[in-house]
Amino acid sequence: MRFFLALGMGFCLLGLSVLAQGPEGAKPGVIVAEVQAAPLADRIEALGTLKARESVVITANATDTISAIHFDDGDRVKSGDLLVEMVSVEEHAQLEEISARMGEAERQYERVKSLEASGSASASLLDERRRDLHTARASLAAIESRLNDRLIKAPFDGVVGLRNISLGALVQPGDVITTLDDDARLKLDFAVPSVFLGSLAPGVAVEARTRAFPDKVFEGTIGSIDSRVDSVTRSVQVRALIDNDERLLRPGQLMTVDLLRNPRQALMVPESALLHRGDEHFVFVVAGDEPRVAKRQVTIGARRPGEAEILSGLSAGDRVVTHGLQKVKPDAPVQIIAVDDGSRSLKEMLASDKRDGGRDGATTP
Repeated sequence: MRFFLALGMGFCLLGLSVLAQGPEGAKPGVIVAEVQAAPLADRIEALGTLKARESVVITANATDTISAIHFDDGDRVKSGDLLVEMVSVEEHAQLEEISARMGEAERQYERVKSLEASGSASASLLDERRRDLHTARASLAAIESRLNDRLIKAPFDGVVGLRNISLGALVQPGDVITTLDDDARLKLDFAVPSVFLGSLAPGVAVEARTRAFPDKVFEGTIGSIDSRVDSVTRSVQVRALIDNDERLLRPGQLMTVDLLRNPRQALMVPESALLHRGDEHFVFVVAGDEPRVAKRQVTIGARRPGEAEILSGLSAGDRVVTHGLQKVKPDAPVQIIAVDDGSRSLKEMLASDKRDGGRDGATTP
């Protein structure tokens, strides 16, 4: 294996040497890349923790025995779905009794009301029957509330966690039955240094990654920013909203966050095209029907792997030398053997040049 790796590296170094030297008196061969405008944003890195948009611990509201369970671990439920029933035989009997009492109270009230209107009953008797009716209605509402406490329902759409109770178990108020999380859209909380406050605003894009899915990028936007800066860390808490349509993410996960500020269209060149002298940066630009090079000073901005932003000195469409810089001189003719568009390796471009016979001009990628 080491032999083949060394052989491959030797081939690339030999190719670069051929680009730089060439036959005596021949124009040096170069590989060029075209300056192109591409989307770019400055990145602020942070660590964040996922939270469910809505999250609740489902507990019992009364002391009684579990009579029915309507969910299992990890089930998805809708708002209002019945999760657990508790024994309620006594409450149902009381409900029937109070319903009958309230019916009788309504009939007595209506009868006395008609008698009072004709002068056959006193106003005080009507007030007494009205009081009896209101008392019966209050008793009915109380027993219905007690019955409702024995029916545990989902307060919102989401996914339930592990079931912590069994059929026939005696539960008390506060006993954990399960958890419920709305994971359709998650909240990602992270801290950002306060020096970047000017770049923070609702709607700013973020990209998040997790080691559980290393090749996947989760996109979202800032939803809100804390009203205070931490006096110790000098950072502000930011909350982004991440869509979780595929249900891959779970509350509590740690994620790395890239905050994308100052989005723009930027002129980008390969880093291999840059020459440095102190704080100054230069490139060799190839132009003309008979390709010649010109050394040009540029100002660079942000960088990303393999590329640099050009703030001044170049225009879109310019061609810069990326390989073969060793023998290139200002205002000297060159031979363009390939155009690097990022789709081919150096080895493939050199092999293409050999197939085309090393002719002058750019090879078609």
